[in-house]
Amino acid sequence: MPIPDYQSVMLPLLNQVADKKTYLFKDVVELLGHQFKLTEEDLKELLPSGQAFLFSNRVGWARTYLKKAGLIDSPKRGMLAITPRGLAVLKEKPKKIDNALLRRFSEFVDFQSYKKEEGDKPLSVEILQDADKQTPEETIENSYQAIRQSLAQELLDTVRRLSPLFFERLVVELLVKMGYGGSIKDAGKAIGKTGDEGIDGTIKEDKLGLDIIYIQAKRWQAASVVGRPELHKFVGALAGQGAKKGIFITTSSFTKDALSYTPRNETKIVLIDGVQLTQLMIDYNLGVSPQRVYEIKRLDSDYFEEE
Repeated sequence: MPIPDYQSVMLPLLNQVADKKTYLFKDVVELLGHQFKLTEEDLKELLPSGQAFLFSNRVGWARTYLKKAGLIDSPKRGMLAITPRGLAVLKEKPKKIDNALLRRFSEFVDFQSYKKEEGDKPLSVEILQDADKQTPEETIENSYQAIRQSLAQELLDTVRRLSPLFFERLVVELLVKMGYGGSIKDAGKAIGKTGDEGIDGTIKEDKLGLDIIYIQAKRWQAASVVGRPELHKFVGALAGQGAKKGIFITTSSFTKDALSYTPRNETKIVLIDGVQLTQLMIDYNLGVSPQRVYEIKRLDSDYFEEE
């Protein structure tokens, strides 16, 4: 039989996870393969790139969508567990679970939207992926954005589960990859070692160490939002050090009041929230690795010109 699309997989997947409460992802793929009566040949069918199995990939996207809607969770790496919201949806006995149903949940709507540039209105990935209204280049671009958005969400979930020590190391390594501090070895004082209120560490602004940037890193969950009082303390700590430059990084977000805050002295602070953090990690290849690369080629008209 034809290999089901990822939306057709969502309800069976949720039922499977609910049946045992927790499951390894690879076991779910195997069970769903039997449920859909797929042959060994079907299960070995590859994506056009030849780098992943088609059915497993579709189950993976179904898992991602259910997770972003809050119907399942990953208590441990590679594990799936149903949530109270997922159980509530199953009690409704839906005939299917698709993206239209998942849009009932604000988390899924947020996940499906992205901004191409700062200030742009968020655009629905699904609307953008309407192949009948797009050129092939637009389809590729928007599919890329959807994959990147999924990766960013997965990264943020992972970072929020890190130990404080690992997160501190991650922050320093990211700043080094961005060009600060020269190398990990001489980047600056280790975060968490300065002992100054409102300051978690320092890093050299450049390889020569001509100036020092002070860092505050908050590994907070989404529900804990950084407000203006936290920035006041940070700026006060900077003043106590005679410093004028600081970076405040959080895995959550900032209140509007905090975002509008500008110190009255010459102090310059940069705010990086969880969304920006994951985008920087992707841009600078920290905690991620390239899976495949596509080249878009065009006709070289100059080659065919005859003298």
